Amino acid sequence: GTFALYSLICRYARVGLIPSQQAEDRDVSNFQLELPSNRLRRASKLKSKLENSQFAKFFLLIITMLGTSMVIGDGVLTPCISVLSAVGGIKEATSAMTEDRIVWISTAILICLFMVQRFGTDKVGYSFAPIICVWFSLIGGIGVYNFIKFDPTVIKAINPKYIVDYFKRNKKDAWVSLGGVVLAITGTEALFADVGHFTVRSIQISMCSVTYPALIMAYTGQASFLRKHQSLVSDTFFKSIPHSLYWPMFVVAVAAAIIASQAMISGTFSIIQQSLSLGCFPRVKIVHTSAKYEGQVYIPEVNYLLMIACVGVTLGFRTTEKIGNAYGIAVVFVMTLTSSLLVLIMIMIWKTDILLVVAYVVIIGSIEFVYLSSVLYKFDQGGYLPLAFAAALMTVMYVWNNVYRKKYNFELEHKLSLERVKDIASDTNLCRIPGLALFYSELVQGIPPIFEHYVANIQALHSVLVFVSIKSLPISKVPAEERFLFRRVEPKELNVFRCVVRYGYTDIRNKVEPLEQTLVEKLKEFITENIYLAHIIDGKKGKEDENGVMNGEEWQERVVSETSMVEKAWEGGVVHLIGENEVIASKGSGIGKRLLIDYAYNFMKKNLRQSEEIFDIPHKRMLKVGMTYEL
Repeated sequence: GTFALYSLICRYARVGLIPSQQAEDRDVSNFQLELPSNRLRRASKLKSKLENSQFAKFFLLIITMLGTSMVIGDGVLTPCISVLSAVGGIKEATSAMTEDRIVWISTAILICLFMVQRFGTDKVGYSFAPIICVWFSLIGGIGVYNFIKFDPTVIKAINPKYIVDYFKRNKKDAWVSLGGVVLAITGTEALFADVGHFTVRSIQISMCSVTYPALIMAYTGQASFLRKHQSLVSDTFFKSIPHSLYWPMFVVAVAAAIIASQAMISGTFSIIQQSLSLGCFPRVKIVHTSAKYEGQVYIPEVNYLLMIACVGVTLGFRTTEKIGNAYGIAVVFVMTLTSSLLVLIMIMIWKTDILLVVAYVVIIGSIEFVYLSSVLYKFDQGGYLPLAFAAALMTVMYVWNNVYRKKYNFELEHKLSLERVKDIASDTNLCRIPGLALFYSELVQGIPPIFEHYVANIQALHSVLVFVSIKSLPISKVPAEERFLFRRVEPKELNVFRCVVRYGYTDIRNKVEPLEQTLVEKLKEFITENIYLAHIIDGKKGKEDENGVMNGEEWQERVVSETSMVEKAWEGGVVHLIGENEVIASKGSGIGKRLLIDYAYNFMKKNLRQSEEIFDIPHKRMLKVGMTYEL
């Protein structure tokens, strides 16, 4: 949720800290924002303040990182609490089942769950919906049964007078109990992520017609059961199940816990995939586990780290009570951050009436603040866990993003001028060899300094050279026909081009979409369009041949000549040139900067995936060019 909202703000205002925006980005069809025309002044004022304040840009990025880290923390806590609580129900069947055995069984299930992630959810996904439907039917049906059997008068709780009396009677204890109450709505913070896979209408229908009624019936039935069995409050769920339904309910509960865990683990992979596009997460390999559903991804490194964290939390905490305290903090934090970003969007993008914005802040904000203060009260009882996870993840994200920005700005400041590129390419000592060279760089505006370093050492250039920049736009998808943006480096005889390959933060970038072949096809299209436009412009300027007629054959010959030149270069062999930049802190840097760049960043860089693995570049046709940047 926070990531999607931050991306929406980045689309509207220049608050991104990496200066890679281009005017052409707004031409992408998905980029356009439909805006109401009134209340523009307030929106423009806020936009201007955000764009001109470096602090505001940093703050927005930091709270987005915090929200993202908290949801990833959810990905650790959800499997632990779900599986542990479901397996804990076996105590009802046998007294021989000790706490130690429950913990070890839960650990075994969690390890199995993470080990099968590599196969994706495509194969078993079809069983998820029926199991969840059976789960909701059972908890709803048992709730109605308990409500009728034990105490139907609990329906009086609908009257708000009772909650007022509850707070009057219990005061501080009532406020503290809200930390437990919030666990009834955990999972709803993931609804925003579900919008990426389902329509808003389908979520509204399933939530309002299945999930919400089933939960209300379940909790009402448990309240009715507790009116007669007040001593059983710690094990209400399994104690309130009719004896004949115990084993079916136990099996479905464990299956539902595994599905809930799977949903959160998949969500964590998706969030990290999207964080990569912000330059906020170290390079990791994204594996697409389904040819049919593009959103299903698997990240090997993250999977094993999540598994170690889950097993550690389960063995360390052992009970659901402390994990519940931690879970509550993660959930309410994510909700509060989402609401905060939403206020900015209401004012700046949706241009909502100021009275509605104030009402939203007062009503929703005050409710979330009360819940947040309650869950933070249990900080020392396990509540520190998600904040510790978030702190560790934010440190990783901040270090990577900070050095990534410094490196980008270094390249921007030292980029080669077009005159310098012309001088290099037209150097008589430079040998032009047949073939197509794709020179990868993160720099979008211009030619990176590493190119000059390469030419100085190799003294040879391929017949066609394309500088390729992979760029992420703050939108979920870029249509395939709008993905490539080409520019020609003059003079034309050099056959040097710049290409920006634009992706949305959920787009696939690997073997599924052959980049090399598509790039060559799009380059030929660009050359054809370019020559055709030049022909049209010449016609409008009145440039005619001796017969006084526009020469159509000439431009067609040029098209054939230049496109065949690209085709010939491609057939001659493609070489992928990758700029591998070593970064070190410049002389005289403080100890903080040296720790950040020389140790923290370089440690992550050396221990994670290299560029060629991220873009699946064939090793036989790859050449790495090294250069050291002093930041």
